[in-house]
Amino acid sequence: MTQQKFSDDFETLLDVAHRLAQYNDADALLVMVEAPTDWVKLRQATGAHKLLVTADSIEDLEGAAQEGIETVLLNMPQSPVFEKLTQALLQSVAEDILAPGANVVAVYSGFEAGQIDSVSMIHLDEHLSRLTARDIRLLGTRVPLDTLKSVVDLAVEIGREGREGKPIGTMFVVGSTKAVLERCHPVGFDPVKGYKKLERSLADRRVREGIKEIAQMDGAFVVGPDSTVLAAAQYVDASADGLTLTKGLGSRHWAAAAISRKTKAVAVTVSQSSGTVRIFQNGEVMLRIEPFRMPMKWKDFEFDPPGSE
Repeated sequence: MTQQKFSDDFETLLDVAHRLAQYNDADALLVMVEAPTDWVKLRQATGAHKLLVTADSIEDLEGAAQEGIETVLLNMPQSPVFEKLTQALLQSVAEDILAPGANVVAVYSGFEAGQIDSVSMIHLDEHLSRLTARDIRLLGTRVPLDTLKSVVDLAVEIGREGREGKPIGTMFVVGSTKAVLERCHPVGFDPVKGYKKLERSLADRRVREGIKEIAQMDGAFVVGPDSTVLAAAQYVDASADGLTLTKGLGSRHWAAAAISRKTKAVAVTVSQSSGTVRIFQNGEVMLRIEPFRMPMKWKDFEFDPPGSE
């Protein structure tokens, strides 16, 4: 099995991460590896900080626990680094490895596969301050965790990428299907109506890409517990009386809060203005995920041709 080389560059990055963690009084240091490494050296290079390592396969983490290193298994080999980091942090909170308000220094491969080259300071209190391990487990019992993860991952992609260079906002309502559909009606044309079940499953990457296109339309997506998109472009009709939300959130967020309070569904929104993803349950925001990085956009250079004056 190929080992993660403990190169001079890797050691230098770990030293930078160690100093950054010391300066910011970080609660933990997270290293995302793509192969096993010298765990003794890794432990020594990161000082007395709580150390977590995360990888896509259990083989890549072999031997880490014996050195007192916490491990987080992802199994997300095709996912972008942002999604991997998000999932690693969520799992760490769910498994009581990290507190929801922890400060974490992350070391990972941000640019080139197989080359650890990036260090980030992540303040979980900006994203997960209201989220507890119990909350995550509760979300996972009402809606299958795989389904919820598929929807959240897709929402994060939409929030980060937009469509055709333009930001878009949308909403997903997951679970409690019958009760949700009773409170919905089409805004106009439902683009998923008439398709076979397999052609509406979020487990299929082609379907996910198609949903990104449809997300530009008004209305919400209704998703079943098995990740099947049951309806699209839906107007959600649920009373928002008695709800309290942060100032500045629009009608999409109020509708998400309302439907999550009226039913046992989980609602996921993407803010058009910021790309922020919010998860609603019981009428409250349970989790907020900020876009880790936005794609670079090329813009046409405007100029006046010669002789235009």
